[in-house]
Order: sequence, then structure tokens, then C-alpha cells
Amino acid sequence: METTMIDLTLIGNSVPSLLHGATISLEIAFVAAAIGLILGSLLGLGETVHSRFVSFLVGVYVTLFRGTPMLVQILFVYYVLPQFGITIAPFWAACLAIGLNSSAYISQIVLTGIHAIPKGQIEAAQTLGFSSIQTIRYIIFPQAFRLTLPALGNELITLIKDSSLASIIGVMELSKEASIIRSRTYDAFSILLAVSVIYLVLTASLSFCIKLYEKRQNIYVKN
Repeated sequence: METTMIDLTLIGNSVPSLLHGATISLEIAFVAAAIGLILGSLLGLGETVHSRFVSFLVGVYVTLFRGTPMLVQILFVYYVLPQFGITIAPFWAACLAIGLNSSAYISQIVLTGIHAIPKGQIEAAQTLGFSSIQTIRYIIFPQAFRLTLPALGNELITLIKDSSLASIIGVMELSKEASIIRSRTYDAFSILLAVSVIYLVLTASLSFCIKLYEKRQNIYVKN
């Protein structure tokens, strides 16, 4: 019976390429997170506006991006948009598609945070003469961000793993680098094990940092 062995030499030689791919994965995740946070915040805020038309548009957007696979969305941005004269480089196409998808989920996270803020605080801000923008900036968003930080952190961790889908359009992120090495060496076990460890280290480290930041924020609030 043949025993599968871990080729440590192969893993060691592959580390530079895999770390380069991991860097690209992180870049995709953070750019997509920025897109998702900005657009998702606007969408979540839009759902609080007393307008059926705006609520309808936001609802269609959220349903569309949450109801279709992210892989299809990436392929659509990269292959379909050029037919309309919009050509985007693979890296940015992946960031845009993943960010748009993330914004649909973040909008619901932000909306939940906004609904958790006591209405009395908003009414008090209006009584004090705060404009709508000032109320959003100084009252709503700071508290909504703190309340939704765990969920936003989980979304960022998910984006790191979702960045692997960028390999479908040739982006040299972590899983793509691993795929090339695996096809050259025919050692799937060693390479996939190394990739799994790298993803685990990235997500666990980020999770630890988020929890540490959340704990510090809670300390400041209590004080």
C-alpha cells in the first residue's frame, strides 16, 4: 500500500510563490472590503429612507447579488462588460465583482446596526439642530460600526477565502499559484496542505486582531 508523504522540500521551495499569491489575495480582500463597506453603508442607509422607490432599488440590488453565485458575477464583470466597451484588468475585475457582492451583505449588516440605535438619540440630535449628514456622521455611523464590528470582521475573513475565486480569470492569487505548482509537480497533497495552512494563518490572525480591537473599543465605551 502506497503511503502519501508530505514533501517538505517542495513546500519550502514553493513558499516564495505562495506568499506572493497570499499577498495578492489580501490585496483583493481589502480592496473588495473597501468597496463593499462604502457601497454597503450607502445601501443600508438607503433602506432607512422613507421612499418606496429607493427601497425597491436597494432590494433588487441585494437580491440580485445575494441570489447569484459570486463566480458568475466575476465572469460577468470580466467577460461581459468588455462587450459594452468597459474593459477591466483581471485584478480589478475580481476586486469589483467581489466588492459588489460583499456590499449586498454589508448593507444588511449596516441596516441591522442602524435599527439597533435607539430612536431617542436621533430625535435628540434633531432637537439639538444637527443636520441629517451630521446625525449620520456623529450619531448613527459610529455606533452602528461598533455594534456591527464582529459581523463586519467575519465578512472580511470571508472575503479572504472568496479571493480564491479570482483564479478563474487568471489572477495570480494564492490558490492560482498553488494550482500552477500542483500541475507542474503532480503533488496535490503537499501543496494543498501548505495553502490550507496559509489561509488558516491569515484568517486566524485577522480574527485575533478584530477581537482585540473590539475588546479595546468595549473598554473605551465602559470608561
